[in-house]
Amino acid sequence: MNGSILKQTRQRRPDRMGLAPALRVARVVILVLSLGAPAAAEQVVVAAAASMSYPIREIAEIFERETGHDVRLSEGSSGNFYSQILNGAPFDLFLSADVDYPARLVDAGVVEPGSLEVYATGRIVVWVRDGSGLSPETTRIETLLDERVRRVAIANPDLAPYGRAAIEALRYFHIEDRVEERLVMGDNVSQTAQFASTGAAQAGVLALSIARSEAMSSGTYWEIPAEAHAPIDQGMVILRRARSAGHYQAARAFRDMVRGPVGRRILAEYGFEVE
Repeated sequence: MNGSILKQTRQRRPDRMGLAPALRVARVVILVLSLGAPAAAEQVVVAAAASMSYPIREIAEIFERETGHDVRLSEGSSGNFYSQILNGAPFDLFLSADVDYPARLVDAGVVEPGSLEVYATGRIVVWVRDGSGLSPETTRIETLLDERVRRVAIANPDLAPYGRAAIEALRYFHIEDRVEERLVMGDNVSQTAQFASTGAAQAGVLALSIARSEAMSSGTYWEIPAEAHAPIDQGMVILRRARSAGHYQAARAFRDMVRGPVGRRILAEYGFEVE
């Protein structure tokens, strides 16, 4: 009797051992299903003020690599983006060069509730090309009064917050009337920088973030004191369109990267003040 039971037990063991791999596979399948499938990649369409041109490209590159989401960037003046968004432009996230335009979009009801926040504070500089014979580090704002400076490039203050800051600085130093006839205006600070770097203007009042870029390394600059103009607090909002387009999660993730350690580090490298 005992021998018969022992024999039966021994006969069963191979069957039980043979089932073990299948059981292990089943457990793995159950574990994967319990964790859930990875989130599908989304697209996020970002409108960024020209002052953000260089840092936002670096942030977007890291974001795409780390999340698998796709970023479509548009860069330009905050005023133009404001008008385009009101007219239904398909943006998911708006990084303005001020807080006023995003706040007005909140009032217009096209922004996700509670998404408005300041992500950085910018600065402006007087910039000149190397070899110009000008030395803004020494002559500071007086550089703009030098007889060799026939044109001074600034961003259009009606469209670009950095242009408004430039005008405020000229008034602060009491030289607006002396410079006014020599002003040439770009639609945004990127075009302003182009005027200065190509020689279309002999000096420019630019965003520090652009002056620090590799593209502008052929010149020198002087930082205009922060007290010479109102703070350039830059606001960011997620637009309601992001949810209806199925881009909301990607828009939130991109916003979080801008405000997180990666974004703050890159923004600081370009001269922005961040919390």
